[in-house]
Amino acid sequence: MQEGTHLIYRDKKYTNGIMTSDFKPARCAVAVTVEVAGGKWKPLILHYLLGGTKRFGELRRLIGGVTQRSLTLQLRQLEDHGVIRREVFAEVPPRVEYSLTERGRTLAPVLEAMKQWGETYAAQRL
Repeated sequence: MQEGTHLIYRDKKYTNGIMTSDFKPARCAVAVTVEVAGGKWKPLILHYLLGGTKRFGELRRLIGGVTQRSLTLQLRQLEDHGVIRREVFAEVPPRVEYSLTERGRTLAPVLEAMKQWGETYAAQRL
């Protein structure tokens, strides 16, 4: 991308319970990546979903320390960005499973690079 070029991304927001989409300019591609997959819990959610489909309780146990509310919000944001899929099964009690979409799987190299960097950093610091 040439310097000064801006990416355009779609931002979904909720107004009075109705989802709307706005197109907003982003400063750079890194800002878009951080918006979609950054934060305290999203990279961990994506990391665990790379291993396969998970239920809400499984994700919560694997991540540890995340509140139900935070996990729910992060999962909704990832779903809104088209990175994960939420499937509800009509059972009693209801079962909900989360998995990566094709777009979500494209984040695998990013997460692997983060993992490798973290391992190297931890080894040097200890």
